[in-house]
Amino acid sequence: MPNLAGADRLSAGPQGKRPRKVLSGRNIMVYGALTFAAIYYLLPLYVMVVTSLKGMPEIRMGNIFSPPMEITFEPWAKAWASACTGLNCDGLSRGFWNSVKIMVPSVIVSIAIASVNGYALANWKFKGAELFFTILIIGAFIPYQVMIYPIVIVLRELGLYGTIYGLILVHSIFGMPILTLLFRNYFVSLPEELFKAARIDGAGFWQIYFRIMLPMSLPIFVVAMILQVTGIWNDFLFGVVFTRPETYPMTVQLNNIVNSVQGVKEYNVNMAATLLTGAIPLIVYFVSGRLFVRGIAAGAVKG
Repeated sequence: MPNLAGADRLSAGPQGKRPRKVLSGRNIMVYGALTFAAIYYLLPLYVMVVTSLKGMPEIRMGNIFSPPMEITFEPWAKAWASACTGLNCDGLSRGFWNSVKIMVPSVIVSIAIASVNGYALANWKFKGAELFFTILIIGAFIPYQVMIYPIVIVLRELGLYGTIYGLILVHSIFGMPILTLLFRNYFVSLPEELFKAARIDGAGFWQIYFRIMLPMSLPIFVVAMILQVTGIWNDFLFGVVFTRPETYPMTVQLNNIVNSVQGVKEYNVNMAATLLTGAIPLIVYFVSGRLFVRGIAAGAVKG
């Protein structure tokens, strides 16, 4: 007996969804917007890179968009080791190591405390938890400029004003509210049954934190690390206010090099110094960017 159902399907024509047009109006708008955004952000970076690889005679010829006719790394070496900032001519090297000394302990301390705070707020209901959380939320949105003068007085009384340790304390405290919010929202998104099962088995506060929460929290720790590294490394305001010339971070050193009024304006050195200053946050993000996206998607911004 002939397969009438199959014949009917064949006569009805091809089945399934119609293929989308590659050059549909929607695709043109989306790819056009993405292309414009990419050009907007990549064009200044391109200018910085090609300018940093040119000598000053070539720069004076104009045409900032042309690639270098003769590549030279002398501007990079000078920006790192011998560019002058006032009376000092040691380039960005001193500021780099100051920034490392500030960033590493600030990131570790702020993330460690904020993760415990977020874990406690999410899983351990204690008296005053909502008030404490509200204060942290308010603190996350207070403008830094409002707090500068009181912090100067506090650091002076503690004997930490103008030192690296004082700036570490400032960065750790100011990073804690937003990090606590991130960790709290992440821990809330984890299955509550895991916490309850651990409590039934007799696990305490620190056992649950180290054995259950931490192994599941790598994405949110990467999110917190990227936020803190970029925020602390790129900070200029706190660095210029709470430190002295010998403890200036890299961003303050960069500002002093770019705005120096002594001698000839060396644009290639300035561009090289800018790229060197921004290298660390870029490297951190490119290395751990996928985990950053996972952390955001897994509950970092969920309420």
